[in-house]
Amino acid sequence: MSRAIKDMLVDDLKGRLVGVGEVIVVSLGKLDAQKTTQLRQSLRKKRINLHLVKNSLARRAMADTPLAPAFERAEGMLAIAWGGEDVVDLAKELDRLQGVKDYEGFECRGGALDGARLEADDVKLVAKWPTRAEQLSILSGQISSMGSRLSGQIVSAGGTLAGQFKSRVEDLEKAGAPAG
Repeated sequence: MSRAIKDMLVDDLKGRLVGVGEVIVVSLGKLDAQKTTQLRQSLRKKRINLHLVKNSLARRAMADTPLAPAFERAEGMLAIAWGGEDVVDLAKELDRLQGVKDYEGFECRGGALDGARLEADDVKLVAKWPTRAEQLSILSGQISSMGSRLSGQIVSAGGTLAGQFKSRVEDLEKAGAPAG
């Protein structure tokens, strides 16, 4: 492959990865072209990109970016995956695919997250994190629980005070004193 073609491939990969903060490096094993196409189609439905890359060209394309650690110790025929709703969604889907019989040999090899290298075991840990939607749900639950507790305490104190006023009014009425 000529130097000009390699430079075009590096520029293309750089263009695809603009704005991407995390990638996961996967090995496609011995998947044939048909299985690889099926894999890409299933990932594309979840807005996940899968791109087969030559390691040396990927290193050049990712140099001086937060994604550079992904290919520090890369060996063999690899692909990079990015996209999805968030990195957890990406890791969950790729981890799930490792167990699918149709894609035997497919495995996560590592990746990069926030400028740090992820090992294969780290990808499995990330897959166990709550997704962005789950995190937002947890956060909104915590916020609303504090609000409900505060409103309950205000209503409780107000109810106690109102009960004391009512009791005092009843006591005064029983004593024959004019109310008001």
